[in-house]
Amino acid sequence: MTTENTRPRARTLGIPLDGQPGPFNAITDVSGVDVGYTTLFEGDHIRTGVTAILPRGAAKIGVPCAAASYVFNGNGEMTGRAWVDESGSVNMPIMITNTHAVGAVHEGVIRYACEHHPAIARDWLLPIVGETWDGYLNDMNGLHVRPEHAVQAIEAARSGSLAEGSVGGGTGMNCYGYKGGSGTSSRLVPYGDRTYTVGVFLQSNFGGRDELVVAGHPVGRQMLDDNPMRDTDWLTEGAGSVIAVVATDAPLLPLQCRSLAKRIPVGLARTGTSGSHFSGDLFIAFSTANEGALSSRMGTAPGYEQLTFIPWSHMDPFFTAVAQAVEEAVLNSLVANEDMTGRNGHRTPGIPITRLLQLVR
Repeated sequence: MTTENTRPRARTLGIPLDGQPGPFNAITDVSGVDVGYTTLFEGDHIRTGVTAILPRGAAKIGVPCAAASYVFNGNGEMTGRAWVDESGSVNMPIMITNTHAVGAVHEGVIRYACEHHPAIARDWLLPIVGETWDGYLNDMNGLHVRPEHAVQAIEAARSGSLAEGSVGGGTGMNCYGYKGGSGTSSRLVPYGDRTYTVGVFLQSNFGGRDELVVAGHPVGRQMLDDNPMRDTDWLTEGAGSVIAVVATDAPLLPLQCRSLAKRIPVGLARTGTSGSHFSGDLFIAFSTANEGALSSRMGTAPGYEQLTFIPWSHMDPFFTAVAQAVEEAVLNSLVANEDMTGRNGHRTPGIPITRLLQLVR
């Protein structure tokens, strides 16, 4: 039930999408960013996992990136946000899992850091763990995600093309009444004589079926049949949440990273959602430029640091890139999937590709 990129992605299917992606069309197009998964698919009730995003790879855990977070709707959790926004930086893996696994993943990151990066563990550790709810398909209260699964996801992190859909933390997630989960995309942004990359990774678990819009076409209202989640009386349609991560190699200030994160809802809205009260929508953005700046370590000698950054007056193309990449990442998370059956026989259909393309074309 996992996808290893054997199914065509949204762009390959011919869905018209704006902007120029990088070679992998993934967050890993940003040099140094690695992504790893641990996928748990067992019996008829375990459909969950862990995703790890390493901003500078495993060897450079502890080296800060300029960063900031943004909350569109607070019915969710992302640990470590307070320190990210206070310091303007992130130096730890960014983890995504299910709602009741946050504690186990948090512990796993600490275990990994203590073993592999004891120098940063000596000060303090505030892991970043975001969550979305997979209780429709997964036995979430069984607490099947353990600290070692977080360690495995970090150790599996790599660059290159990424599996999407029902992998990692996205394994049990649903989007617009169809099978959702992990999705990614990227955009190239020319700037003077250089080209920078903006990459997005998200865990899609939001939206009601009738909201779904693809390439400007309100297809969801024409695809209302075969929607088992709608008939579940304890689940409000559209509830669930989305965690999104934006990475770029463009040199940015922390406040500019926040501005990137604030554009994530623009991309989500292009796919139709209006933002449910029961959807926790939490985002983080970081820049891998300016390596060596924004350190916050005790016991260092007095000194100075410098940040190079894109002038605010030239940020609009980067905002556009975020919106475009988020839209495509959501669609990639949908088209990657087939039907899935899980806890208590609950079933979520994969989006019917042929019918979707007929409506779009």
